[in-house]
Amino acid sequence: MGTYDDGAFQAAYDKVMAKWPADREAVTVPTPFGGTYVNVCGPRDAPPLLLLPGGGGATSASWFAQAADLARVRRVYAVDLVGAAGRTEARGVRTVGDLGDWLDAVLAGLGIEPTAPVDLGGHSYGAWIALHHALRAPDRVSRLFLLDPTQCFAGFETAYLLRALPMLLRPTPRRVWAFLDWESGGAGLDPDWLRLQETAAGFPAGRPVTGPRPTPEALRGLRARVLLFVAANSRTHDPCEVAARADEWLPHVETVVLPDVSHHQLPVAAPSGMGRRLISFLGV
Repeated sequence: MGTYDDGAFQAAYDKVMAKWPADREAVTVPTPFGGTYVNVCGPRDAPPLLLLPGGGGATSASWFAQAADLARVRRVYAVDLVGAAGRTEARGVRTVGDLGDWLDAVLAGLGIEPTAPVDLGGHSYGAWIALHHALRAPDRVSRLFLLDPTQCFAGFETAYLLRALPMLLRPTPRRVWAFLDWESGGAGLDPDWLRLQETAAGFPAGRPVTGPRPTPEALRGLRARVLLFVAANSRTHDPCEVAARADEWLPHVETVVLPDVSHHQLPVAAPSGMGRRLISFLGV
């Protein structure tokens, strides 16, 4: 394992958070699994929108490119995932059911009534969590937007897993950089966000909860409206397969293929028109 430097990680986290709207505040929400760190912004009386980042070193800070647009029309709650790098202290989530219980507790801790409709947004692994929660609590989730979701409609590409293996076995800043540079095709990644990924190498995180992809039958029964963004240059999975299966299985989906964008460029990249599509989808 690489040597983890918490001071460097926290400094990198704060530098990315400086890109968020000035009214951003941080809260720690108690759950049965421990405290969960949430970055909050937007009008207090606006409908709630819960954002879930990708796994690894992504953290809730990664939503900086979208936060200002979303906070114009929603009370934004961006969560540091349980068992991943970040400021969430919660541990002991071992099953998909535990993950749902944790998310329910986060919503309750934020003061969102159990009968209140909630919109969810997620990237990568966070999109997988969001989709599972929408299937688990169909009366709770009204709108769902997914940024290049993994393990929802298609499996990982073998080349992606092989490239990720050295970083997973012995994470170091150099290996994290090399992996992200490969997946993004050498595209310019935000340097402060990239530094956050590098300093997260070796973070003492728990084992992420994984599980099977949702079945086509379950997806066909999903009542929530879905906006799916597919990264055309994603090396994580086959983008065409993701788009085709989502269009076939989801009854209320709008699919947008983002050209010239890779999986790990989201959500930190802000492709032209993406913010406008999100605002329109959220019904404003």
